[in-house]
Amino acid sequence: MARVLDWMRQDFVARGLPSARLDAEVLLASVLKLRRVDLYVRFDQPLTPAELALVRGAVERRRAFEPVAYIVGQREFYGRTMTVSPAVLVPRPETEVLIELALGALQPTSNDTPRETPYAVLDVGTGSGAIAITLAAERPDVILDAVDLSAEAIAIARANAATHNVSERVRFVLGSLYEPLGAARYDLIVSNPPYIPTADIETLMPDVRAHEPHLALDGGVSGLDLIEILLSQARDHLVPGGTLLIEFGLGQGPAIAKLASDAGLRDVTLHDDYTHRQRVLSARAPA
Repeated sequence: MARVLDWMRQDFVARGLPSARLDAEVLLASVLKLRRVDLYVRFDQPLTPAELALVRGAVERRRAFEPVAYIVGQREFYGRTMTVSPAVLVPRPETEVLIELALGALQPTSNDTPRETPYAVLDVGTGSGAIAITLAAERPDVILDAVDLSAEAIAIARANAATHNVSERVRFVLGSLYEPLGAARYDLIVSNPPYIPTADIETLMPDVRAHEPHLALDGGVSGLDLIEILLSQARDHLVPGGTLLIEFGLGQGPAIAKLASDAGLRDVTLHDDYTHRQRVLSARAPA
């Protein structure tokens, strides 16, 4: 096993793949149905011909820059395993900042009386369902609508909701942005929408450009096409004083903050991710 792991790592390094050692460990552990730590516990264990064939197949897919998450079929997000496929974006650690802000927005103040009804939350562009499912799992006092334009994404999100036992509190809706929701209003709206400018798609890393769904990446000419709609119509779907949280891309913060202010939202704030880059906008509907 040690020789195979080292061969995988060297192969990935030679091809310029990032995180070569981590990728090798994750792929080998997945093929052998082991935990990563077990690779080192069983360092001297030889692989069978069938196992070696599976390893070669995984290596070939990674050589083609297919994301490791798609090869193994899952990705960790906020301490939970989410099923993923090329129909959905791979959940990323920076989006966990949005989760932290959402949980904070739902936290009652010391002067609040206990709520008699659950918080109503909307996740726009749910993809794998990672955001909606995480919020439902973390907060049993919320019910959620989760919208996506892709039927394939909705199917994956439903499966993830079932895995994490929150299906009864998350309703998945097929459609574009607010369109299928009618006049529904929410205490909290969250979204990680497409925000990459169309012309920039071809400059992305091969893992993303060649394998992740462009429907979930392409934010139009400026990258802000969908975000502008989310902001301009937010007051129609937030309860008075309700909160909106939107993830955005590098350098987009000032433009998004202005759009939020122009839409009549209050308390507009830009929040950094864990790498100290502006990542999430928060704003509130007038009370």
